[in-house]
Amino acid sequence: MVVPRVVFTPNLRRHVACPDLRVEGTSLLEVLQAAFEQQPQLRGYIVDDQFALRKHIAVFIGSRPALDRTGLSDEVASDAEVYVMQALSGG
Repeated sequence: MVVPRVVFTPNLRRHVACPDLRVEGTSLLEVLQAAFEQQPQLRGYIVDDQFALRKHIAVFIGSRPALDRTGLSDEVASDAEVYVMQALSGG
């Protein structure tokens, strides 16, 4: 069975131990909930108490950015790669 792969970038791994995961889910919400079940320490760093993405986190599903940062309703295909990274800024 093919399930989405969640990839945490090296920059994020410097702050939180987070190996790549294979989890079931058809929406970003389901995928992140499944990832947090395997790695609970990630939850507080990636989402806030309303389960919305924190401002310092960027998520891509394949090559497209997640559009729904509060409801996490973006569709995730069974063969998708979901990239979770710390958003960087500066100049």
